[in-house]
Amino acid sequence: MKRFLSVALALAVLMSLVCFAAASADASNYTIRIYSNSNSTERATWLQNAAKEAGFNISLDDNSVISGDTAAIQAANENKDGDLIFGLNETRWSQLVGGTYENLKIMDWTPSWAGDVGEYVYPGKAYGLVIQNILMLYRNDELGTNGKALSFEHWADIVNCGYKWYRQGKVGGTTNSNINNAMLYSFVDPSSPAGGISVEGWKTLWAYCANGFFTGDSYGFDPLNRGDVQVSTFYSSSLYGNIDAAADSSSSPLLGTLDPENWGIVEIADGTYYIAEYIGILDREGRSEEETEVVKAFAEWFGSAETQAAWADEFDSFPCNTVAAGMIYDETPAIYTLKNCSLTKVEGTDMNYAEYVAAHSSEWTNIMTNLGFYWADNSAAPAEPDWDNLDWAVLTQAAAK
Repeated sequence: MKRFLSVALALAVLMSLVCFAAASADASNYTIRIYSNSNSTERATWLQNAAKEAGFNISLDDNSVISGDTAAIQAANENKDGDLIFGLNETRWSQLVGGTYENLKIMDWTPSWAGDVGEYVYPGKAYGLVIQNILMLYRNDELGTNGKALSFEHWADIVNCGYKWYRQGKVGGTTNSNINNAMLYSFVDPSSPAGGISVEGWKTLWAYCANGFFTGDSYGFDPLNRGDVQVSTFYSSSLYGNIDAAADSSSSPLLGTLDPENWGIVEIADGTYYIAEYIGILDREGRSEEETEVVKAFAEWFGSAETQAAWADEFDSFPCNTVAAGMIYDETPAIYTLKNCSLTKVEGTDMNYAEYVAAHSSEWTNIMTNLGFYWADNSAAPAEPDWDNLDWAVLTQAAAK
């Protein structure tokens, strides 16, 4: 159960701000340039204000300027002016740490709280801040399964579930990509020319799109909340807050947060696709040693238990930092106890699934784009591909402009 932000925690956060401000008295003389996809207007504003109280000046674009992980990392790579990146996920971070982006290099750094983030770490490089996962949800009332529990072997079993499901309306976006990653997990085939996924996997993903319902909503919570569909997908960090406010946008809302009344999580044997949002310091050309120390001090402060607890309380998220999590939650919510398939070893490779996704993500995007996945208008749906006669060598490449 989530705790209310206690007086003790509020005082701890205040003391953290004072200590960091005192330790970095000259930090305000340098503006730290930050790139992130965790940059909704309210998050950007909160962080800028909290950083200022702690004695730091930061520059962080909100999502009216940069939206999504692809845009954030591309902007950082092109502008070459970044001091720090936070957010993204294992897919992007494995690329970033691995040197995929020519102008971005993560410097060596180990914060004092590195041991508190568990498995969410790229040792000496990047450290977890917030845990997110993708959830498959269902209504179990008269607008849903009428009391029947739903359980699948694989995420992709949704295409045969017998219920009406919501699907996204575009290829791009972090949440959409993670849903696709969960859908394709059970079809991994390192020998397949179709981006390391069996053709059967692409057929199934097409069926998910062709037979699913897109209602024009940004994500899957709203159509499930209205009762438009019985099964849907959503990301974990905003779920409980959305349910608390569910009656504002539905006459038959979802009820009960930590103790669900008319909804449930589909039990899936494979588990779900977790991501962690990380923080890492960029090796920015021309930055002085003193300026680098300012950036390190900010990263140390932002990832600290006190700051991450305050962030989690404000934005209904779950910290990687176990000390921070203990400040916020009496016990780990059920949505964060699900099996994690992203860190599972992929048979026949030396990669876990998140690394496998990173290695093939551009191919998957190209396949979906080239074949026309995720049309928004069902009346203009493209014809299903002739699966037996496709040139995967071409489909896995970006379309010619």
